Amino acid sequence: MTRLINKKPSRITRLLLGLLPFIVLIVLYMMASQARLVDNPNDKLLPAMSSFVDAINRMAFEPSRRSGEYLMLADTLASLSRLAMGVGISALIALIVGVANGMVPFVRAPLSPLVTALSLVPPMAILPILFIVFGLGELSKVMLIIIGICPIMIRDLQLRTDALPPEQILKAQTLGASSWQTIIAIVVPQILPKLIEAVRLTLGSAWLFLIAAEAIAATEGLGYRIFLIRRYLAMDVILPYVLWISLLAFVMDWLLRKLSQHAFTWYHTAQGDA
Repeated sequence: MTRLINKKPSRITRLLLGLLPFIVLIVLYMMASQARLVDNPNDKLLPAMSSFVDAINRMAFEPSRRSGEYLMLADTLASLSRLAMGVGISALIALIVGVANGMVPFVRAPLSPLVTALSLVPPMAILPILFIVFGLGELSKVMLIIIGICPIMIRDLQLRTDALPPEQILKAQTLGASSWQTIIAIVVPQILPKLIEAVRLTLGSAWLFLIAAEAIAATEGLGYRIFLIRRYLAMDVILPYVLWISLLAFVMDWLLRKLSQHAFTWYHTAQGDA
């Protein structure tokens, strides 16, 4: 008898099952929207689908009368540039400090407690300090992302480095490899796919910190636009922006996964997900 836990859906079935929850949510929304619009045709809480189409066309495909820009495109480019800088710098710092903490005891002794303490500080609590120290420009927004995700990534990579088989390090030293050669040739290649995993796991938090910073001090960006129009209860714009952010995050996660599978096939083969 084939047990349920041993059955695997086909690719088409898996696709259909993945789409099913979204279809259900859309149907439920349309039903709730229709019920509210029957009672109040001017209801703004749950706009009709036609309102979304009009709002997307206005924000994405028509230039602004004030600036001449396509607002959704300008907001997207501004947010993605800040996010890329914050996540990229965080990944680089996490790789260097995480590996050093995991491999060099004299580095781990002073830095590991500091990193642990920083990882426990609520980033949103120090947002006013960042604006005071770095101003209201791009730097403060990028710094919030770095402070928010970098300590977590460092701790993760330190643990991953500690978990490497010690016999690999011992064999490299037996063959005459220096500490630097051991780190570069043995440790870093095995940590890189785990770094990509750490980036994927912190993308949601990075978006959260970005949106929060843009909502408080920005002149463009996806978070800025959402909080700018919230005063008008413009759900026909807010909801598409939220869905657009979710789609961007999903695509970024998918691209990182494909990059990892392509660059580190050996790792995913060992994990059984190649």
